[in-house]
Amino acid sequence: MEKKRVLITGAAGFLGSHLCDRFIREGFDVVGMDNLVTGDLRNIEHLFKLEEFEFYHHDVSKFIHVPGRIDFILHFASPASPIDYLKIPIQTLKVGALGTHNCLGLAKSKRARILVASTSEVYGDPLVHPQSEEYWGNVNPVGPRGVYDEAKRFMESITMAYHTFHGLETRIVRIFNTYGPRMRLNDGRALPAFIGQALRGEDLTVFGDGSQTRSFCYVDDLVEGIYRLLHSDYSHPVNIGNPVEISLLEFAQEIISLTGTDRKIIFKPLPVDDPKQRKPDISKAKALLGWEPRVDRAKGLRLTYDYFRSLPREDLYLQPKEFNSTR
Repeated sequence: MEKKRVLITGAAGFLGSHLCDRFIREGFDVVGMDNLVTGDLRNIEHLFKLEEFEFYHHDVSKFIHVPGRIDFILHFASPASPIDYLKIPIQTLKVGALGTHNCLGLAKSKRARILVASTSEVYGDPLVHPQSEEYWGNVNPVGPRGVYDEAKRFMESITMAYHTFHGLETRIVRIFNTYGPRMRLNDGRALPAFIGQALRGEDLTVFGDGSQTRSFCYVDDLVEGIYRLLHSDYSHPVNIGNPVEISLLEFAQEIISLTGTDRKIIFKPLPVDDPKQRKPDISKAKALLGWEPRVDRAKGLRLTYDYFRSLPREDLYLQPKEFNSTR
């Protein structure tokens, strides 16, 4: 039987690289694509020796050409942390808008099924808790986070337009906070920030009073949910995340316990439009996909901590990326 071929954009990123691994294990030929603005080739260097894998260094905001058959497209190219999309706001908007348009056009020409990576950020600072797919969100379109939130909201809209107007087979995953190996220590998100500070012997920084909540899903669970959604027949958005909620203050205390540091927690002002709470309603994923997370936070954190400890020491002191262009 002929092998299926999948294109994964953002392939050198945290989630994209894990998806490449999963699809290769499932017997697919994988085409990875990344412009490496926030991605890291170290995440996929183990795949370059495989004949099932090929890589294109390309910006999906520009026209995409991939020769040959493509059966599936997973569009995961995007900056995905506040530090990135606050420094490169225009690229963030372009990859969510132009990049999605280009991926949808490629899917249409190849007659491929496409899954796009949306986010819980489409809910903004939610007034409904937990967040179900039917909630339309509370987003500030002109705030500092709006470039990411609105890019993903546009992504969902144009994907549904291609589905209804062109009959394209589309899937939309709304991803909640995810963690695991291959996260960037310097990406500004809570978990790598806390672990990085602990490994450097620094105090842990909590913003606000730490009462804001997040729900953390281990990457293997997320990838399983995405894989099931791609192979389902459901075209509307589906939340994939772990509904076990924790405050960021409690989370910082867990990291202190995990790492054995004797450092203390310090508090800084809450960033603008930072969501006060995050918790997915995963009823739809359970009913449609038979999916729910299986890796508990204690195990997932230990695996992630072991990964960060294995990195070269200089990685602990890398500053957030500086980007040269905002075209």
